[in-house]
Amino acid sequence: MAKTVSINISHRLGAAEARRRLEEGLAQLAGQIPGGDASRFTQSWAGDVLNFSAVAMGQTITGVVQVLDDHARLDLSLPGLLGMAAGKIKDELNRRGQALLT
Repeated sequence: MAKTVSINISHRLGAAEARRRLEEGLAQLAGQIPGGDASRFTQSWAGDVLNFSAVAMGQTITGVVQVLDDHARLDLSLPGLLGMAAGKIKDELNRRGQALLT
């Protein structure tokens, strides 16, 4: 069963700059996922909404990022065993997201 993780990351960049930073940083982050495969990271933007998927430990993670003027919201679906580590994954994504948007 998949576990959903939601994170709100505040910023003062405006939507356009936040999106630019996320576009540049997400592919790099995908390459740093333990047990991940950067070549299997996909992203698709529709305006200020990003749909993405990545593979980690043989499992596919899917998510959506909504970029707004003052924050970005990440909703992530963690399958199987990854769902058991949801708290740690959420903390790490929050930390890295803050670094991208600061």
